[in-house]
Amino acid sequence: MNNVIIACDFENREVLMDFLKQFEGTSPYLKIGMELFYGEGPDVVKEVKELGFKVFLDLKLHDIPNTVRKAMRNCAKLGVDIINLHAAGSIEMMKAAKVGLIEGSTGKRPLLIAVTQLTSTSEEVMNNELLINETLENTVRKYALNAKKAGLDGVVCSPLESKMIHEVCGNDFLTITPGIRLSDNSNDDQVREFKQEIASELGGNLIVVGRRITASEDK
Repeated sequence: MNNVIIACDFENREVLMDFLKQFEGTSPYLKIGMELFYGEGPDVVKEVKELGFKVFLDLKLHDIPNTVRKAMRNCAKLGVDIINLHAAGSIEMMKAAKVGLIEGSTGKRPLLIAVTQLTSTSEEVMNNELLINETLENTVRKYALNAKKAGLDGVVCSPLESKMIHEVCGNDFLTITPGIRLSDNSNDDQVREFKQEIASELGGNLIVVGRRITASEDK
């Protein structure tokens, strides 16, 4: 599970800590998202870090550059290992975010990753609701190139897009692929997801697995 990030989308700290008991002696990568962060606040991140876990803070920031810079400065103080934002916020916003991370870091700054298009977004939704009159592939490619231009470390993308992104942005540009399901699981709300073993073959550097582990009866 070296390349797996466990999505800890729990309702509160108590449920999270009960889940983490099974990992005593190990320290897998954990993703802490909006539900847990907004419910428990920054202290839950600090507590998980003190237990030795690496943390991907999944807040998907998207605001004016100055606001994102200041927010990232505070997030960096939590000692997280990865943090993300929406690539749709512009190159200027992404550059400002990186500056904020550098300003707030006492050691190595967190990796900064951009979300290209959510894996719950189909091309039809993108065209008809978001009025982006491009193919999904072209949009993801452009957003990834913008992220690279802004000096980011990689992107969050569908497993379908990892190979293409590495081709245009280089193999050292990270791809984190969410929406991974294990065999015989339903798709839930992810419309561009793949089984874990297939996602690995498609070139994702890190794979996010959530309900397929956290909701399993045999964890």
